[in-house]
Amino acid sequence: MNFSYLEHFGKYILWHKRIYSRPENMRMYYKELIRQLDDIGVGSLPIIALISVFLGAVTVIQFYYQMEGTLIPPYYIGYIVRDMTIIELAPTFTCLVLAGKVGSNIASEIGGMRQKEHIDAMEMMGVNTSAYLVTPKILAALLIIPILVSMSAVISIMGGYLASVPTGLFTAAEYIQGLRSFFIPYNVVMMFVKAIVFAYILTSVPAYQGYFVKGGSIELGKASTRAVVYSDILILLADYLIALVLTA
Repeated sequence: MNFSYLEHFGKYILWHKRIYSRPENMRMYYKELIRQLDDIGVGSLPIIALISVFLGAVTVIQFYYQMEGTLIPPYYIGYIVRDMTIIELAPTFTCLVLAGKVGSNIASEIGGMRQKEHIDAMEMMGVNTSAYLVTPKILAALLIIPILVSMSAVISIMGGYLASVPTGLFTAAEYIQGLRSFFIPYNVVMMFVKAIVFAYILTSVPAYQGYFVKGGSIELGKASTRAVVYSDILILLADYLIALVLTA
């Protein structure tokens, strides 16, 4: 039986003690935090906006197709789009996309520094590289990704409007009535819980893959691939567990 996964899991858990140790220079960490906020947040906004528009549009079209000819009122589609977007589509799809974009970038950046011995040089100068290279990325993700998820939810609902009202599927009044019907504020709490958990996964897992990479460019490419694959799997697993716990 292959126990390498358990070995890496234990190593990943123990590594957190070094990540959250006391910073040597708060000013350095602050500058890196601002840079990561820009890279993760501003740099990811266009792709998140594009995907969100089509998520809302496709959701409307698919549910309209399923409900056509039934006795269900048309305004129910607005209600379904709103709840599907808030509870599932916005946090999950946004973070899966970010796992590919941000996660691979983090793994490549840190892994490249490991291969070029930049990390070894920083440690010779007394810098806790685990904390300096990883902590600002995690903090930036925890701050900015919930905002991106909120924007994704709003844009997705707008995408549903653009796919339905101008095309004549139903009226604006019916769509807005659906958006305002049966609203449960607890669903927004679920969205933010998912966003925070997924943000932590999609930054810490790629950082681990990059930090402990060994070998040359081929191994670095494999580490970037593993970072995305493992992050996506863990996000989907966490999505299931969070839904199980918060809706029980």
